[in-house]
Amino acid sequence: MAPSRAVLNFPRRSLCQIASRVLSTPQRRGISAYGYEQAKCLAFEKLGEPKDVLRLHGHSISPPHGELLTLRFLASPINPADINQIQGVYPSKPTFTTSLGSAEPLAVGGNEGVAEVIAAGTKAKGIQKGDWVIMKKQGFGTWRTHAQTTADNVVAIKNKDGLRPEQVGTVSVNPMTAYRMLKDFVKLQPGDWFIQNGANSGVGRAAIQLGKLWGYKSINIIRKRETGMEELVQDLKSLGADVVVTEEEFEKREFRDMVKQATDGGREPIRLGLNCVGGKLVNSMAKHLATGSHMVTYGGMSKQATMLPTGLLIFKDISFDGFWVSRWSDLNPEEKDACIHEVLDLTRKGKFKDVPMQTVTWDVKTKQEELIEAVQGTLEGYRSGKGIFLFGET
Repeated sequence: MAPSRAVLNFPRRSLCQIASRVLSTPQRRGISAYGYEQAKCLAFEKLGEPKDVLRLHGHSISPPHGELLTLRFLASPINPADINQIQGVYPSKPTFTTSLGSAEPLAVGGNEGVAEVIAAGTKAKGIQKGDWVIMKKQGFGTWRTHAQTTADNVVAIKNKDGLRPEQVGTVSVNPMTAYRMLKDFVKLQPGDWFIQNGANSGVGRAAIQLGKLWGYKSINIIRKRETGMEELVQDLKSLGADVVVTEEEFEKREFRDMVKQATDGGREPIRLGLNCVGGKLVNSMAKHLATGSHMVTYGGMSKQATMLPTGLLIFKDISFDGFWVSRWSDLNPEEKDACIHEVLDLTRKGKFKDVPMQTVTWDVKTKQEELIEAVQGTLEGYRSGKGIFLFGET
């Protein structure tokens, strides 16, 4: 008991000074003397352009109790939808909260990513320390070093063999979008064709690969580039693309003859169109579709309206559909889980390649300006790959 009495006899000021020195001492992985994780996140308190509203916010996370899990993020991509959400022009809105120790409510950017469970409460079930997890729904906020949640908000990836964090962290949006659009609107048969614009996007590349695995053929439309066009075309063909053309080439009269030749005189129908661009290009694509086909829109990068052609609606019975993977995921959690594991298994076997990535290291030395610049630059011009935060020692 003597040591305890000695401590209790310290003046209050001395105890505070000791605690302050302990807490301020750098610890591996940012853990305080009392087991609190020292976390950082890219957060915002109002909607606007990322460069104007994002800031790096630090806060503490207490040791997990009950059903809580403490997560350490490994990889978090930067998707265009993430920026749109910050701007306030996306259907799902960010969640603002004061639970991050801020005076004003904050929202954390990012909707996709993979994290490792580094601690679990005594009542946590189905997930344990060391498991990787991805988020079940949008709005979680994945641009952060650490987070705390419960098992019902995540999907566990227990078999990590042969997988890198960036592959797992990007599986739930682009591959899922391509997978469901190829499967849910038209019952394509081996030898059938689909046509898509934005073919070099994450969804486009996934559609090419999945389609090839399932025996479908594809016509792929891309934007013309001043440099690197030949390399891009060959890259898409190496993934399984049958035809790759620029938007300008596609609009030329002679392309119709090329399509007829590629589809065995029209005997191999083009039964599905995938659109992420919008504008007049969609009508031109729809004219190549067989009677009773579907044109599925999942994006509108050109910000131009899609006008539905009356003749195609009446005489060819073309259906124009929309698809939003977030809504589908919320309504079909078990199917989403199965799709995720199927694509990851294909990745593990080398049958599915992840999208080219432009990595941004996020560790203890990374400055706020570097992180914000990576986000802001996602929608500006051509990039060497999808932006993604890879977390080091934080």
